[in-house]
Amino acid sequence: MRGMAFLAAGMAAMLATGASAQDRTGYRQIAAGDFSAARVELEAESRTYPRRPDLMLNLAAVNLRAGRTAEARDLYRSVLTRADTGMDMPDGSVASSHALAQAGLVRLEATRTASR
Repeated sequence: MRGMAFLAAGMAAMLATGASAQDRTGYRQIAAGDFSAARVELEAESRTYPRRPDLMLNLAAVNLRAGRTAEARDLYRSVLTRADTGMDMPDGSVASSHALAQAGLVRLEATRTASR
């Protein structure tokens, strides 16, 4: 399955969404800055599709935004244990789900180091 990912301006976290399923991946809520609504959407969809990297990446980004770093870290790591998936970027490029998860972990560590 391919998804779409993008770097959220001001949020500094990788986000992903299935190109044909933007309403079910929290994409629109995240883009609008409604992270609470995105969390509800993502958690519901994740119960049905627990292995989808786009859902895991988006939920990790929302968790990171909310200061839930342990949950974000677990989700990013979970993406890395699954098959690498091509994620369509808004600019038309394709990025690896593993690369996006690694970038999320780097940001998470940078956030943690900066807050010390």
